[in-house]
Amino acid sequence: MLNKILYADAGSAQTQDMLKALMDLPAIQKAAITVLHVVPPQITAEAFTEKWEDGGKILGDILRSIPIDPAKVATILRQGEPKTTVCEVADEIGADLIIMGSRGLKRLEAILENSVSQYVFQLTNHPMLLVKDDIYVKRIKRVMVALDKSAAAEYALDLALYLLRDYPEGEVIFARVNPDLKPDLLPLSRQETENNPIVAPAIAKAKRFGVAYRCVVTGGKPGEQICTLAEDYGVDLLMLGSPDRRPSVAKSLPDLDRLLGTSLSDYVRVNAPCPVLLARQ
Repeated sequence: MLNKILYADAGSAQTQDMLKALMDLPAIQKAAITVLHVVPPQITAEAFTEKWEDGGKILGDILRSIPIDPAKVATILRQGEPKTTVCEVADEIGADLIIMGSRGLKRLEAILENSVSQYVFQLTNHPMLLVKDDIYVKRIKRVMVALDKSAAAEYALDLALYLLRDYPEGEVIFARVNPDLKPDLLPLSRQETENNPIVAPAIAKAKRFGVAYRCVVTGGKPGEQICTLAEDYGVDLLMLGSPDRRPSVAKSLPDLDRLLGTSLSDYVRVNAPCPVLLARQ
């Protein structure tokens, strides 16, 4: 499922720490990893030469600092606009996952400050793992999956179980936030939680993969509750479905619902206390 990974470097220590943490997982150790560094257009030839040389050094430092099998890693140094180049390279290599840093800018801030991660999140149809600059990246042990009825959430579940199988230290936490669940019905018993029609199939899959699990069902606003649960459970990686809702003909047009931060994916991307993997097919 994750045979080709694109690591888009922007000099973030947290993003490098995330890649190091992922390399503990047997599923990631089998993947081919492409490390990309983009040199933006420069005013002078001298400035370009300097930035190009710096880019080569950065790629070399990454390869030396992260325990990647040399036979499974490739590097790309390319000139261009970072936001469009990441999307182009992801398409070129057929990336199953893009890993990149994020400043966690809210709503219009991301647009006004020309956020690369926001642009890629907006336009790519590849899954993305976003690592904010202000979080502490931990070794991956607890992975939370936000469950709902969507195909994208089902794919997030499959990715989580793929990552954690053959990894005895891992545990998946199934989180179902039902906005229609009335407060007077909470908290649910363990039996009620595990028999929830959204949670029960996920538990059955986890058992088939031999992955340890916990589950929680609650009510409220999904975005806020998902972030709160991630904090309460000390989650190391949060995964949720993020469907690409626009037809390909509209790829060049702004999706205001996402750009303005009103989608669940965008809210969690900005507010989650841990790295966030947005799953889409």
